[in-house]
Amino acid sequence: MIRVIKPEGFGNIQLEDIPIPEISSRQVLVKTHTTLISRGSELFRRYVMEEAIPPSMMGYSLTGVVEQVGSAVTEYQVGQRVMVVAPHAEYAVGEVDASVDGRVVPLADDISFEEGTFLPLSISSIAWADSSGVQERDTVVILGQGIVGSLMMQVIRGYGPDRIITVDAVSLRCQLSSELGADAVINASEEDPVEAVQRLTDGNGADLVIDCVGGHAGVKSFEQAQDMVRTRGTIQLIALYQGAPLPLYSSKIMSKRLVAGVLTDEPRGEIALRAMEKIRAEEIQAAQMISRSFPYKSAKEAFDFLWEHPDEALAVQLIWQ
Repeated sequence: MIRVIKPEGFGNIQLEDIPIPEISSRQVLVKTHTTLISRGSELFRRYVMEEAIPPSMMGYSLTGVVEQVGSAVTEYQVGQRVMVVAPHAEYAVGEVDASVDGRVVPLADDISFEEGTFLPLSISSIAWADSSGVQERDTVVILGQGIVGSLMMQVIRGYGPDRIITVDAVSLRCQLSSELGADAVINASEEDPVEAVQRLTDGNGADLVIDCVGGHAGVKSFEQAQDMVRTRGTIQLIALYQGAPLPLYSSKIMSKRLVAGVLTDEPRGEIALRAMEKIRAEEIQAAQMISRSFPYKSAKEAFDFLWEHPDEALAVQLIWQ
């Protein structure tokens, strides 16, 4: 089978041919249909690294059809459509085990393979939203409108906030954010986002600021979040891979809350059912988030495109069939 690898060297995306893996009694073998490239983790923590990256880290959003089941597996059957948390490869191995709940999820018949690749990040977005403390009638600011930021904006809407304000410096993402449901969109390349948030909130600041800006830009966005949130408001940090320590100012964070990532204990398998329903009901508009699809043989081109043209794409997928 073919899989995506990243040997030593910046942006050194290659394809490797290896034997199809054998499965254990509690695993399933899945023939891949579509995989989603995560710009945040796969570019800023894989693509840009000079060192070689383990193939197991290359991707985590995969959909396909079960081709083989282990002798002790009764939960899945051959021919079943599934989502698997697994790297970009022609075949995936899924663990059917309560200890890795949510890593294999049956894919509803009315959700396409392409839409299904958004399930892992949708599951995380629901867990993040549950952990944020968002309340009805809140004003929420979401920094960054990449895949994660866009999903957070769509998920948070279901909690009934009064207004959602999104911020990004890429015009395409700003446009998509407006189309996907943001109440107000700030283009940080055209105006100061802190001043804009203060203006939109009559100088009070936001009740909740969710920072989804990964990579180097996340250092500045985290500082801006502290200037955007109101007294006794909350900042939630989701983004990773900033590459430098994040500035936390005692004079700015006093009388404010800081939440990092997920604090909920709800099993991911249960959250997966909620995520599936949101995609089905188009509360999460996954299909509208897809910008480009590449055949898997063009994986290098797909990664390069995401890195070199962030202004031209939100979600980029690899098609394996």
